[in-house]
Amino acid sequence: MMGQVVKLDKTTGVAAAEPAHPNAANDASIPTPRPRRSLAWTPARIGVYAFLMIAALFFLLPLYVMLVTSVKPMEEIRLGTLFALPQHFTLEPWTQAWSSACTGLECNGIRGGFWNSVAIVVPSTILSIAIGAVNGYALSFWRPRGAGFLFAILMMGAFIPVQVMIYPLVRVLASVNLFSSLPGIILIHTIFGMPVMTLLFRNYYAALPLELFKAARIDGGGFWRIFLQLMVPMSTPVIVVAVIMQVTGIWNDFLLGLVFAGSEHLPMTVQLNNIINTTTGERLYNVNMAATILTSVVPLALYFISGRWFVRGIASGAVKG
Repeated sequence: MMGQVVKLDKTTGVAAAEPAHPNAANDASIPTPRPRRSLAWTPARIGVYAFLMIAALFFLLPLYVMLVTSVKPMEEIRLGTLFALPQHFTLEPWTQAWSSACTGLECNGIRGGFWNSVAIVVPSTILSIAIGAVNGYALSFWRPRGAGFLFAILMMGAFIPVQVMIYPLVRVLASVNLFSSLPGIILIHTIFGMPVMTLLFRNYYAALPLELFKAARIDGGGFWRIFLQLMVPMSTPVIVVAVIMQVTGIWNDFLLGLVFAGSEHLPMTVQLNNIINTTTGERLYNVNMAATILTSVVPLALYFISGRWFVRGIASGAVKG
């Protein structure tokens, strides 16, 4: 064999191969066999898979019922076959939920609420993330006088129930002519999102090496230059986590939109409630299910598209305290 010397053992008379060089046995080029992973179905493995399947069914069964019901005509729904596939597939409930379902006095569907939600979510998400990033950056690296006290106040705001602050906020917004307006509901979501975003970015920036900030300071970088040119490009994982959290929270909000948005800017969740609770005429379960799925499309799509970045942001310390 190449690289080996065959020697004869004088006592046993058996030929044995030895490496020609003392380091030949440790040659990195020689592949070492990897241990095969056990594929045996142990009780623990069976239990894990059974638990995962039960959990998946628990969450997927309501979605299945909603999807199946939304494509059935009312004649099939009245038969009580809740889990049966549709015999006469139809998309008419989806069209009606989007464009002609009654959301109160008007019967324009849930389409208007969709665009109202978009107009609320986009600026509220951008403002709350921008303010939270600047606060977290300042509290992590610059540490102004009283930074700990300020951070404690922000954290108190994150844990105070929304219901406690509704009446004072109504009076404040009414005094500045922002109640029942689009800027008013955007301001409300920005205020309520700022404490959580500050905590998120502060924890993320606290995990970064302090030497990077010191080197930037030595190079003459100021507050905004270091933030925009150094911190923001490094913050992609935590920004994705923040976007998912804010978009999901603001899009699914019902109470604040009902109180502060006004009748002309009602979000999609409020109009969905109006569709489902309409008592005039026959209750159209297929339209209700279609409207519910349409309302949840945006958060679901966001999770499916950016789920990998969400996990990366969590793993990199975005939500560690």
